[in-house]
Amino acid sequence: MTTAPQTTAPQTTAPQTTAPKTFLILHGFQNHRPEGHWQHWLAGRLRERGHQVRYPQLPEPDAPVLAGWLDALRTHLHRPGNGEFVVVAHSLSVLLWLHAASRTPDDLPVDRVLLVAPPSPAVTASFREIAGFAEGLDLDAVRLKAPVRLVYGGGDPYCPEGAAVHYGDPLSLDRDLVLPGGHLDMHAGYGEWPSVLEWCENPSVRLRAR
Repeated sequence: MTTAPQTTAPQTTAPQTTAPKTFLILHGFQNHRPEGHWQHWLAGRLRERGHQVRYPQLPEPDAPVLAGWLDALRTHLHRPGNGEFVVVAHSLSVLLWLHAASRTPDDLPVDRVLLVAPPSPAVTASFREIAGFAEGLDLDAVRLKAPVRLVYGGGDPYCPEGAAVHYGDPLSLDRDLVLPGGHLDMHAGYGEWPSVLEWCENPSVRLRAR
C-alpha cells in the first residue's frame, strides 16, 4: 500500500505460446502505476506476448472512494470478442473486487481472477482515506463465479494475521503463500515477478517468490 521509489525492472521477452487473452490489471492505494511495480512489468510482458492489457489508473488513488472505483471497474469489464478474460488485482483492489462480487456478481464476466495481498479489514479501516472499503464488506454475500486464486506474502504489515484468515478461509479460496513476500509490492522488492507471468498464461502454475 505504500509507494516506494520508482525503479525500472529488467526487460524480458518470450515468444507467444498460448492463445491471446485479455487482462485487466487493478492497482491499489496510492499506486500511480510506477514502472518499478510488478504490475507495470507484467503489463509490458503480456503485451509483448501478444495479449490485450487493460491497466487503468483508477480515480484519486491517494484518496479513493469506493463508489468511484466501482464505477471505474464497470467501464473496464466489457468482455472481449474472444479469448480468456483474466483479472489481476493487488491490495486495495482486492477489496474492490470483493465488493463488486457481493453486489453485482452477474456483472463480472471474467474467466479467472488473481487476488494479491489484500489488506486486513482492521488495517483498511485504520486509514482514513480508504476506510470506506472496509465498511459494509459482507463476505457472506460474495459470489465468486470464476476460479479465484489468493496470493499473499508472509509478514505482510497490512495483513499481519495473514490473508488466509480474513479471506482465504471464509471464501474457501485456492491460495499461495509467498515467503517472505511482505505486501508483494515495490517495497518488498516485487518488480519483475516471473511466476505471476507464468500463471497468467497457465492457471495451474503456483505463485512463488520472485
